[in-house]
Order: sequence, then structure tokens, then C-alpha cells
Amino acid sequence: MRLCLYCAAVAVSFLTPPALSGQELQLGPLPLSRANTAPDSIITLVPKLDAAYLSEEKAFPQQATPSSPSAQESQETKSATSNDRILWTMPNFLTVEDADRIRPLSSGQKFKVVARGVFDPFEFVLVGFVAGLGQASNSNPSYGQGAQGYAKRYGTSYADNAIENFMASAVFPSVLHQDPRYYQLGHGGFRKRTAHAVARVLITRSDSGRTQLNYSELMGGVSAAAISTYSYHPQSERSFGNVMSVWGTQMAWDAATYMIKEFWPDLRKKSRKNSP
Repeated sequence: MRLCLYCAAVAVSFLTPPALSGQELQLGPLPLSRANTAPDSIITLVPKLDAAYLSEEKAFPQQATPSSPSAQESQETKSATSNDRILWTMPNFLTVEDADRIRPLSSGQKFKVVARGVFDPFEFVLVGFVAGLGQASNSNPSYGQGAQGYAKRYGTSYADNAIENFMASAVFPSVLHQDPRYYQLGHGGFRKRTAHAVARVLITRSDSGRTQLNYSELMGGVSAAAISTYSYHPQSERSFGNVMSVWGTQMAWDAATYMIKEFWPDLRKKSRKNSP
């Protein structure tokens, strides 16, 4: 019995792949340790670990993977979106500058990144500026002037912006499996890059990377305009014509925003090079 086991051990040592001895785990001669001297004692094969391998394990410990789904999701969100800000103030979280190394967004990530922008502190400042312009030009005369009129314009502007962002960048992209991010072209002349930016209103990517008609932008904009017009806008403005007017204004604003997203990274890089 012992002779058979010894033969099997010798066969295993000869059949071990040669590559194994030169990599992570090196097997030396297989010593035979006996529990006792009885004929039925069990032979134990003890692999010999190389000292270099042990020192390498201590020097480079294996990194632990995220233990919770929330930690893993947070890591993926950081790699799939950005923390960039246009002019270091305006949220620019949905702009992609390295399209070859990007992960698709889940539905939850789409809602979270839109919420980051909508509830960003600077967003409230920007809406306040827009409401001030409306107050100065006396847009929506039914709102009146003074603090009450400004409050109505502020609330309307903020709600319009929030609803349009969620509908066009979270709700419809999740339902239609489209990517709400803006992919910067980053090369070519001014006309080529401008055309690329403006065309993003009509053209987008699917979650799988295919080029598609931007149904999310078009349908999301119309839905947001209809919701705002027929819910909290003045009664005199509740008409289909006003819905189309609001939708057209939103599309024009989005096209201008895409142009800013396209050229802002270039300005940011130049400012860093010129800084001491």
C-alpha cells in the first residue's frame, strides 16, 4: 500500500506543469510526513513554498473588492461620470472626454447623476439669475413684480429645469436604454466640432454604444414642456402652441449647452498650462 502511494507521489511530481515552478507557487520535493510508524499511517504531501513568493505576497497584498453593492456602485459611478464643472462652477457631470474607456450607466446611476446636477448649490444661483432676467424683462406679466413676482418666476424656472433634466436625461434614457451623456469629439476644426455638438440634440448613443435617434431628448423635452405648461404655468399660457414654444426653447438651450460642453475641456487644459 505504501509503495503504491509513493509511486503516485513521484508521478504527480513529474507530471506537474513546468510553468508552475517558475510562477507563483513553486513546489519543491514532496516530503513525506508520517503521523506514526504504523503500517496504516497516512502519507501527507506538503508543498514547499518559495521564500521569494512569500515576500512578494507581503509586499503586494491582494486588493479587497467592494464588500457592499453600494460601494461597488459608487466606484462604477465615479468611473462612468465626471466631477467636472464648466468655468469651475456649473455642473458638467454628464460630459465624457475619454469615450474609449467608459462604462454604461445603469438606470439608478442615470437618476443619481441628474439629481447631483439639479440639486447642486450652483444650480440654485443660476436659476436665481434667470429669474432675475425674467423679472427685469417682465416676462409672464401675470406674475407681477416685487418679491412675490420674483418668487413665482424663480419657482417656475427651477421646476422647468428640473423636470426637463429628469425627463430627458433619466426617465426616457432608462426606459429606452439610451445614454444621456455628452461625448466630446475633441478634435477637428471649429465647424466640425460645432456641428457635432448641435447634432447631439438629434443623435445619441444607446447603452450598448450604437448610434440612435435621440428619442430621449426629443420626447423628454416635449413631455417636460407639457407637464410644466398644463400644471403650474398661468392659465393664459396653457395651450399647445405654448408647449411647442417652450419645447423649442429647451432644444435651443440644450444645443448651446452641448457646444459649451464640447469646447470647455480645451479651455480648461489651456488655463492649466498657462497657470504657474
